Amino acid sequence: MENISLIDTFAEFKDLKNIDRVTMMSVLEDVFRSVLIKQYGTDENFDVIINIDKGDFEIWRNRAVVENDMLEDPNLQITLSEARKIDSDYEVGEEVTDEVKLIDFGRRAILNLRQNLASKIMELEKDHVYGKYKDKIGEIVTGEVYQVWKKEALVIDDEGNELILPRSEQIPSDFFRKGDTVRAIVYKVELRNNNPLIILSRTAPTFLERLFELEIPEIFDGLITIKKIVRVPGERAKVAVESYDERVDPVGACVGMKGSRIHGIVRELRNENIDVINYSSNTQLYIKRALNPAKIVNIKINETGKKAEVYLKPEEVSLAIGKGGLNIRLASQLTGYEIDVFREMEHDDDDVNLDEFADEIESWVIDALKAIGCDTAKNVLNIPRNELIKRTDLEEETIDDVLKVLKAEFE
Repeated sequence: MENISLIDTFAEFKDLKNIDRVTMMSVLEDVFRSVLIKQYGTDENFDVIINIDKGDFEIWRNRAVVENDMLEDPNLQITLSEARKIDSDYEVGEEVTDEVKLIDFGRRAILNLRQNLASKIMELEKDHVYGKYKDKIGEIVTGEVYQVWKKEALVIDDEGNELILPRSEQIPSDFFRKGDTVRAIVYKVELRNNNPLIILSRTAPTFLERLFELEIPEIFDGLITIKKIVRVPGERAKVAVESYDERVDPVGACVGMKGSRIHGIVRELRNENIDVINYSSNTQLYIKRALNPAKIVNIKINETGKKAEVYLKPEEVSLAIGKGGLNIRLASQLTGYEIDVFREMEHDDDDVNLDEFADEIESWVIDALKAIGCDTAKNVLNIPRNELIKRTDLEEETIDDVLKVLKAEFE
């Protein structure tokens, strides 16, 4: 009965897809040999034959034939009279091979063997899952939502492995029910209490990058390269792309005819707005493109401080900044420059160039005003006093003197 029970247990594991044939046979042999060592003190004179296809096994013991009065170790030796009960042709010095039945080990030994076998298989399964997903970090996986809690969702893959999608890694507008199919990237894999913990993410920029690779063949084939991605999940993303083939329009290829290609990505990301931008090594051009849809009048770059002063028409300022400052924040992250936005006032025939006041205002003060984009008197007067002090880093008295001179010009 115990032998049949063990074979059934063996059969449960023999078809596991996650464990290769050689590893499975090695584990099974190790488990059987550990029982033999406990039972007989050694396993050196045993042959363990495992039939992985049938899900069964055989254990054969090899013993030397000795004279009837010379028996010292019944595990390694067999008397001539006992050997001839098996086959009458045996002689002293020959080797007898007979099968050892598992039932002879006793009930407790069989129970331990089953437990060891299950434990070893479980360890192999854990190692397989850990190794599999460690190699998949940054790749998209698809699973089924099995359970949803307040802080995370449990996702099951096609092999029945458990994956965790924390609330912090979900798009704010994500709403999952049991049975829903979900796509995410493998974000992190770690061992917790010797169990593999696979963390998924739908908010990482890499997730958006992998979606682009899936939807746009030119990116998958390497004709178009994604230079950088920045995003506020569920709200807005900016993707800088570049083509090494002049015949390929990277932005057009990514967006597709009437947005056909990017539509699937937007839908997957819960209607996240995606700006696809043509990358440029020309900093001014790159910043202009990054601030899309705002139209830029002028840009002044400070390479040392990685800062950019952007001048726009008054009606374009809100577009450049975006809702809640989102557009300018993402543009800054994408380009690597701290971007400040300024209003470019319409040309006024009554306005006076600052250089005209050289006899009343010192040249270094005029230079400081020009450095913040103020070339004319009205440029300066249109900026609040406190803002002037802050941006020019000039003394309050100096700014007051400047304002007094400039105001007198128009009185």
